Amino acid sequence: MKPLHIDPSDIKTMIADYMEKGFLENIIDMFKHDASLYSYIGELMKDERLIVRIGISALLDTLKTEDPENISKAISSILPLLKDKNPVLRSDAAYFIGMIGNKESIPLLKEAAKDEDENVTVIAQEAIEEIESKITTS
Repeated sequence: MKPLHIDPSDIKTMIADYMEKGFLENIIDMFKHDASLYSYIGELMKDERLIVRIGISALLDTLKTEDPENISKAISSILPLLKDKNPVLRSDAAYFIGMIGNKESIPLLKEAAKDEDENVTVIAQEAIEEIESKITTS
C-alpha cells in the first residue's frame, strides 16, 4: 500500500474550514497526533476569516496545556509574522509567542516592542513579561 500524500495547502485549508465550522476538538486531536501540523499555525493566522483566527487562539491556549512538549514547534511559523506589514498580525504573533513561552524569542520580542504601532509595542512587552515570569517561576 502506497503512503498517502496530501498537499500541504489542502491540509491548511481543511484545518481552517474545520475551524470555521467549530470543530476545534477535532483539530486539537489532529495536532496532538501529528506535531508537524504546528508548522501551519503562522499561515492559519493569516486566514481572512475572523472565526479561524479566533480559533487559532483557542487552539494554542488548549494545546499549551494538553500538548506542552510540542507547542513550541509553532514558533518557527509565528516568528516571521512579527515583521508582517499588518499590525494585527504582528500583535497576534507577539501574543502567541508570549502564550507559548518561548524564551529564545525574547530578543525578537524586544525588537517588536519598538514597533511603530502602539498595540504591537504593548503586546510585545507583555509577552516578554509573561515569558520572563515563567522563567523565574520554573
